[in-house]
Amino acid sequence: MQSIINYFKPLIFLLFFPLISNAQDKPNVVMIYVDDLGYGDLSAYGGTKIKTPNIDALAQDGIRFTNGHSSAATCTPSRYSLMTGKYPFRKSGTGVLPGDAALIIDQEDLTLPTLFKQQGYETAIVGKWHLGLGEQVEKDWNGSVKPGPLEVGYNYSYIFPATADRVPTVFLEGHSVMGIDPKDPIQVSYKEKIGNEPTGLENPELLKMKASPNHGHNNTIINGIGRIGWMTGGNQARWVDEEVTLTFADKAIQYIREHKNKPFFLSYHATEPHVPRMPATMFKGKSGLGYRGDAILQLDHTVGEIVRTLKDNGLYENTIVIFTSDNGPVLDDGYEDGAVTQLNGHNPFGPFRGGKYSAFEAGTRVPFIISWPKEIQKGQTSDALVCQIDFLSSFANYFGTRIPQIDELDSENIWESFIGKDKTGREFLVRSAGTNSITKGHMKYILPSKGQAVAKLTNIELGNNPEDQLYDLEKDPGEKNNIAKQNPKIVKELKEQLIKIRGLK
Repeated sequence: MQSIINYFKPLIFLLFFPLISNAQDKPNVVMIYVDDLGYGDLSAYGGTKIKTPNIDALAQDGIRFTNGHSSAATCTPSRYSLMTGKYPFRKSGTGVLPGDAALIIDQEDLTLPTLFKQQGYETAIVGKWHLGLGEQVEKDWNGSVKPGPLEVGYNYSYIFPATADRVPTVFLEGHSVMGIDPKDPIQVSYKEKIGNEPTGLENPELLKMKASPNHGHNNTIINGIGRIGWMTGGNQARWVDEEVTLTFADKAIQYIREHKNKPFFLSYHATEPHVPRMPATMFKGKSGLGYRGDAILQLDHTVGEIVRTLKDNGLYENTIVIFTSDNGPVLDDGYEDGAVTQLNGHNPFGPFRGGKYSAFEAGTRVPFIISWPKEIQKGQTSDALVCQIDFLSSFANYFGTRIPQIDELDSENIWESFIGKDKTGREFLVRSAGTNSITKGHMKYILPSKGQAVAKLTNIELGNNPEDQLYDLEKDPGEKNNIAKQNPKIVKELKEQLIKIRGLK
């Protein structure tokens, strides 16, 4: 019997070795998803007042997309689309969430991390979440907080619930708040003040960063910074803003080291340069552009550390690194931190109009870089129309797997564009802000809206106009000349298509 086994050993090896090899050859994926970073905030995208060498190196190792987009001009809807492959208007309640919101992703939905999980990947999220937690608004932060990331596709989760300017200012690992003391329970409210904690409204002398008027950052003071919402208790569990990024980066690096022997999908959701911008001491004052610029330098440093970890562990060549932002930039978004007064000629918006919250291009056209040294030719620039919503269908295509109920998704398979072999990308793209727009080819149509034209608090043009707007982005990337009246046929075609997709009729 043994002689028969020995005779067939070479055949057995040849039959099974390809299967083992293919499993080992699966690329790791690290998605670095940043917060409020503008098209012009990186030196790779033409920024001259700030240098981001580590992010620039990623672009040099892969593809820098010049027409890459988030699906919305604010964070929660963009993150919803990234996860689900659906436009945010497909579901109510996908606007910017308060810090105590319930989970808005249906647990039955196929999500991006679930797709990877089905392919045998370990999946993790580290950083900002802001898609809600639990089944209701009122939740016990002192017990098991779920459902959350672990219920929608991630094996591991180390997050904070919403944004750094909202309570509760705590880290959660899995379902539990880190460092919680049962004798000092956490309570949170977005309706009324609770407890006796000082607030930015009542105790402005305690603030180390002054809040801008009327933004709402004048509730409970934590680490010398006024927040949106009220919180009491949990003093031992509260983060220190200067250490948030260092904590998240350490968790991401540790995760890579511990999972180097099995394919993994790691979502590193950075907080920079979202407010409150309070970078680590080593970065303060380094950019000459105020705390916002310093936060971008901190982000670039973190990217460098993650890439170095991949290289040190022999993973970089076969790791797809995706770098992009959830929406466009904003300067004064609630705190007086030098973002405006120390801008010093820096242009976060690049050649585009608008910014965060806006239907104009700077609202969703964001830095968008993909590196994969093993498969993607280095040093490419692509003007293909690509969107974060398309990662779900595109990776499904790469894995050769069929998505159930594909017709319910807005995600498209543009894998060839993501790896640089197609320079066209999507045929059209719908985006969400206060109103909706549709881009087809180089023509962009914005649906009429009666909302305010300029946001009073942020001084950003929102793109709202009671009349049709049409722009030729090839000739007029800054959207200065509305050519709707001169092109009624194009307006009619795009408007009808947008209304049909949007489900307004």
